[in-house]
Amino acid sequence: MHTGLSSAFVLRGRRVLTPAGERAACVVVREGRIADVTPFDAPPPPDAEVVDAGEAAILPGFVDTHVHVNEPGRTEWEGFESATRAAAAGGITSIVDMPLNSLPVTTTPAGYEAKRAASAGKLQVDCGFWGGLVPENAADLGPLLDCGVLGVKAFMIDSGIPEFPEVGERELRLAMPQLAARGRPLLLHAEVSVPHLAPPPGDSRRYATYLASRPPEMEVAAIRQAIALCREFGGPVHIVHLSAADALPYLAAARAEGLPVTVETCPHYLAFAAEDIPDGATEFKCTPPIRDRENRERLWEGLEGGVIDFVVCDHSPCTPALKRPEEGDFLAAWGGVASVQFGPAIVWTHARRRGLSLARVATWLSAAPARLAGLARSKGRIAPGCDADLVVWDPDASFAVTPDIIRHRHPTTPYAGQTLGGRARATYLRGRLVQEDGIPIIWGAGKPLVAEEE
Repeated sequence: MHTGLSSAFVLRGRRVLTPAGERAACVVVREGRIADVTPFDAPPPPDAEVVDAGEAAILPGFVDTHVHVNEPGRTEWEGFESATRAAAAGGITSIVDMPLNSLPVTTTPAGYEAKRAASAGKLQVDCGFWGGLVPENAADLGPLLDCGVLGVKAFMIDSGIPEFPEVGERELRLAMPQLAARGRPLLLHAEVSVPHLAPPPGDSRRYATYLASRPPEMEVAAIRQAIALCREFGGPVHIVHLSAADALPYLAAARAEGLPVTVETCPHYLAFAAEDIPDGATEFKCTPPIRDRENRERLWEGLEGGVIDFVVCDHSPCTPALKRPEEGDFLAAWGGVASVQFGPAIVWTHARRRGLSLARVATWLSAAPARLAGLARSKGRIAPGCDADLVVWDPDASFAVTPDIIRHRHPTTPYAGQTLGGRARATYLRGRLVQEDGIPIIWGAGKPLVAEEE
């Protein structure tokens, strides 16, 4: 495979996914950007090396806008080097780091600069940063937005991290006009406490006990509030990690009304069902929780029908001890699924079983999340002028998730032992080969991302 060190190269394939559809084509790359997309049999530029993808597909590099890197401050949980190495292995060429679980959190310019400094020289893929909305900065987000964050995220319920407190309607009303004026998205962890739905007591080793503690009504109530505020203030609002299918009718109505509300879901909500989670298997714990099979089917319907815009991993790892594996206590264990390396393969595995096309999956994993982050001019598409972020994807390959192939820091993941379909044979970042068959090729090729100018 071409390393991207010469001035130009051509990546040629019989299945190139462009915005106009899948076709046999040559992707001509110069100085890190896509210079042209030409017919398959077009003569290459005289100075270009030609790489043939064979029977594999050539897709735009995947974009994952929901990754908790945890550096600085909690690097024993993850870190920029290991997180971006895992992302590259899965075909992801851009991630956006969430503002919490690190120390400091990204709620001030100083916190943002600490993130940038911590990432220097460690990025295997490009990395943008979400800022955080907390009660302390709600009245004046300008300094944080001016730093280069792509938008801000807020929790409508306890985040589990004391440095990142939840916000209420007062803070949202202060923040939303500021974001609307700049066209930056407000990302919401949409759960609120519903006091009259107090969970019944139960065995904390049983997944059903944890599931009962976070009923779908918590998500629905929060999403209805978010939609009402979006209607009032007009700025873009994005619902992260939707798990409750009961919210889909409200989201569909908001879309029909023309409100700028978008929504994501995650691979674990599309792959797993509550009925199948064993007692004590705390690697499955996440917030909001994985729900039942019927709910999972409705999420797929929402995704296929366009109510859900895209799929991102919500990679939220921790040290193995924080998952309480010995006690198997779902109520005490840290909530988060480690999956950034495997997200695209998980989605493709289950989408293919449903007869869905690779082109649809590529849109959910590339173009749509790039739009949310304000990166659509350079990321998520195979088109002239875009960054040459490309993945040579073998849709017919399969592999087992075993500890020896896991590139993120810790091997704890609910996908351990599963066989997944699809594999990133090679990942190119701005025309440079950064991984091949799971092996890093070039280190430190990634760069920080800021919002593109309109």
